[in-house]
Amino acid sequence: MTTDLRLTADDLGGPLGPRATLVQFSSTFCAPCRATRRVLERLVATDHGVAHVELDVADRGDLGERLDVTVTPTVLVLDRDGVLVQRASGAPSLAQARAAVARAAAVADDSRPVRRG
Repeated sequence: MTTDLRLTADDLGGPLGPRATLVQFSSTFCAPCRATRRVLERLVATDHGVAHVELDVADRGDLGERLDVTVTPTVLVLDRDGVLVQRASGAPSLAQARAAVARAAAVADDSRPVRRG
């Protein structure tokens, strides 16, 4: 799923990852959100160039509404330019999260201009 949706560091309140960014929408009393946080933090700790930004929908209702977030956890996978590549609801496995990051990096690599010379 590649869209024209692009988020910036200003939208997220933190820097984008040089390879990919995982944006997690959570809510305070959501047990799957805590499991998602653990999975995504583990991925970030072991995969260079990936950032994880967790946003509470109660605090960022404006962005949640703009992105049509209706359940928590919702995870958006952005490429290095902040372009939405994939979104998922529910707690992902580490393997699913790694595959989503690989897709985001591949999309970004495919969009690079070819250098001749």
